[in-house]
Formats: sequence, C-alpha cells, structure tokens
Amino acid sequence: MVRSLWTGAAGMMGQQSNIDTISNNLANVNTAGYKKMRADFEDLLYQTVKTAGTPATEDTVVPVGVQMGHGVKLAATQRMFTQGAPQNTENVYDMAIVGEGFFRIQLYDGSYAYTRNGAFQIDETGRMVTSNGYRLLPDLVMPENFLPQSLAVSQDGRVTVIVPEIDETEPVEVGQVELYRFPNPVGLTAVGENLFKITPASGEALPGRPGYEGMGKIYHKFLEMSNVSVVREMVDLIVAQRAYEFNSRTIQTSDNMLGTATGLKR
Repeated sequence: MVRSLWTGAAGMMGQQSNIDTISNNLANVNTAGYKKMRADFEDLLYQTVKTAGTPATEDTVVPVGVQMGHGVKLAATQRMFTQGAPQNTENVYDMAIVGEGFFRIQLYDGSYAYTRNGAFQIDETGRMVTSNGYRLLPDLVMPENFLPQSLAVSQDGRVTVIVPEIDETEPVEVGQVELYRFPNPVGLTAVGENLFKITPASGEALPGRPGYEGMGKIYHKFLEMSNVSVVREMVDLIVAQRAYEFNSRTIQTSDNMLGTATGLKR
C-alpha cells in the first residue's frame, strides 16, 4: 500500500489536535487567569532504506542515506504562563497577580490546588472563597460587622478592613495573602475550574510573600485576564486548516495513483 496514505492520515490527525487546542484557547478568551495552550508535534519513526556511511567502493562511502518518514504525532500540549492583562473590576474581593505565583486553594476533599484566578467572594462565615466555595489558603476570615467597601489588599498581600465597633477610621489587619510558585509551572496539570494540581514534573510548591523573593505583586480590585491573543489564534487556525487540507490532498493524490495503477490492466 502507498505509504503516503498513512502519512497523510497522520498529518490530518495531528492538525485536528492542533485545531482542538486552538478552539479551546478561543473558548477561554474571557476566562480570568486562563493560560493559553500550544500543541507541540514530533515526527514519527523513519524507515531506513539506505544508511549513510555505507561503503560504496573500497575507498568511498555513501554520503547521504535514504529514509522515509511516517508522519507526525502530538508530542505535548504546553501551557504558556505569560502574563495576562490586568483588568480593573472595582470589586473589593478581586485580586490579580502581576508576576510569578499562584493562589493556593483547598478543595472539598482537603487536597490543594492552585489558580491565577483572583475572583474571590465571602461565604456565610466571612471566609474568602472561590466562586465554587473552595477556601483560599491561608484562611482569610473577615470580622463580624466589617465594612465591605473598606477592605484593602496591599501589593505585598496584607489584608485590612474597618470594623466600626473597634475603630471607625483605623483599619484592622485581618490576614496575609501568600503566593506559591513552582520550579516548572508548565508541569502542572489542569483539573478545570481554573485550577492546577502538582505533578512530579512541576516540583513542590514554594511559598512566599507577594513582592518578595521573585514573587509577583497583588493588585487589589483587578483581575488577570486570559493571555490568549485572538488575532494570533485566528492566524494559527488558518495555518492549521490549510495544513489539514494539504494532508488531505496527499491522500487524494495517493488514491489517484492507486487508481492509475489498477487501471493498467484492461
């Protein structure tokens, strides 16, 4: 059977994976804290018809060999942790990380997850949580009868509020936001809900105070938006679509060649 049939099919499957990755990026263009993904490819095994360096005569060798490729496969979907644009929301519970770092979240089963999405809320106990009710760690618990609009978060993560029963003008510090970074953040695994979990490839989480020791700063009343560039994704989509068409054309050409071969006998 003509090898190019299978090579073209491998190329089409590879470009389909590329388009799937691009479509997921475009679907999350307005997801706070989302980091775009990139499909990386690698070529498949080669059939060596003639090995380079094979003796041609007593004094010479073949300078160039003959190898036939078998197509392409998806090697990785790498997440790009470049900075997203901060957007002013005027929401007192919103925080954006500018620089390195993640917020630590405790899931319902007690395990930890990490996120760049700083869209937090307050639950019925006054604890700061995500929109799904997961607790921000370390715990930030607002005192009773505090003034929500007085909540302030400094760039180094200090959280203060005004409690009229204590002092109507002097803010009270209620906690400290901590950030966590990783030796290899692209090794984190996404679990949905804007959350990542540690893997052996990512390394252990390294805690730190915002603005110190390489950690990013906290910008209060801001959210970090997705780092997806719509224009770049549309260009990549066009390239992937054309590559898909080119690979389908090789299958059609191979089919025509087989048709010509079968038509030789009348």
